[in-house]
Amino acid sequence: MPSADYRKNICIFDLQHDSIDLNYELFLAKRFTTSKKYKSSISSPIIKIAISAIALGMVMMLITVATGVGLQQKIRDKISVFKGHVQVVNYDNNFSEATQKPISKYQDFYPDFNAVPGVKSVQVFATKAGVIRTEKDFEGVVLKGVGQTYDWTNFVPYLVAGRPPDFSGQRSNEVLLSKTVSDRLGLVLNDTFDTYFLRENQLALPNRRVFKVVGVYNSGFQEFDKSFFIGDIRQIQKLNKWQESQVGGFEILLDDFEELESKGAAIYHSIPPTLDSHTIVENYPAIFEWLHLFDTNMYVIIGIMILVAGINMITALLVLVLERTQSIGLLKALGATNWSVRKVFLYNASYLILRGLFWGNLVGLTLLALQSYFGMIPLDPETYYVSQAPVSISISHVALLNLGTLFLCLFMLLIPSIIVTKISPATSLKFE
Repeated sequence: MPSADYRKNICIFDLQHDSIDLNYELFLAKRFTTSKKYKSSISSPIIKIAISAIALGMVMMLITVATGVGLQQKIRDKISVFKGHVQVVNYDNNFSEATQKPISKYQDFYPDFNAVPGVKSVQVFATKAGVIRTEKDFEGVVLKGVGQTYDWTNFVPYLVAGRPPDFSGQRSNEVLLSKTVSDRLGLVLNDTFDTYFLRENQLALPNRRVFKVVGVYNSGFQEFDKSFFIGDIRQIQKLNKWQESQVGGFEILLDDFEELESKGAAIYHSIPPTLDSHTIVENYPAIFEWLHLFDTNMYVIIGIMILVAGINMITALLVLVLERTQSIGLLKALGATNWSVRKVFLYNASYLILRGLFWGNLVGLTLLALQSYFGMIPLDPETYYVSQAPVSISISHVALLNLGTLFLCLFMLLIPSIIVTKISPATSLKFE
């Protein structure tokens, strides 16, 4: 009778490559998956269903993560365009949109906030409430004044017509108007309109200013679009009788939003005690709490998709094992251990999972690319603050989803693969 080592060498000899394959379980798994009998067997439709389930699950997970993360990033970017990541204002009980008491812009942290690393830029602003009056209608608005060094880079994507105002010369009457307000009042590019601002003495006649529309923006964020228009901060300084060195506050932009909480605390402790700071999360807690719900939704959907894919793979594995009962008995008769035989079918299952992941990634990433370029799925901006489903996905997201699905599905297959140990060579090798 041949020795155990001799029997093992017979099993691991690779006739295709004329070499000894030290991983004979992988070799046998390849033979099983490439054989014609395997492809035309009774388990073929079940295997195809399992592959399709994994592919569909991966498509759903990619879309869920890409749109969820994209919506979170889009909304927080919109808020930061109007409010910055952190606002530094007077330490008072003013909760209105209009700034009341001025702050000297001669601060240690302006224009460069060197005390806190990770600060991208600091820019001044001031706000004042007013009323736009046309021949047929009127609208309550808030003029946000910004300085000559204001960074328009993040604002340009929301321009639907015209250009940003030019504040490089003398005090300018050029403004950016939202599409919401311009449509309500019938204003278009190069139109002029009257805006009235109350004086400190409310019994006196309001101040009148004439502004010119040089740009129209549409952020989709109705809380800002329905009220804010952007102009020269020197107009507000003139209206409030402030000095040139006095501003309403400072907007601080960070390099990394993920560090908002820590940087916000560091900024608060770095500014003078007469000033206060608020992050956009503190200013708009309801919106960011709503955005956090997307994380929960993503985790739930990913968990359900992986569970469904795992159940389908368990079914496919059990069918494969039952179909290969005689092969299992033969391997055991030749000296293979239960774990070695289980590994053969786990390798086989891995091949099926990888096929499903391949097609899932191909279809999912293609759909995301189409959505990114053509915006095929619209959204209600009054509900979601965007007009179409935004897409944002990184290589790390794709890698984690694929690796997580692969390992979790294989982990779920470890227990059902125990059925291999129940198969006896004496019973399985009874040929009719």
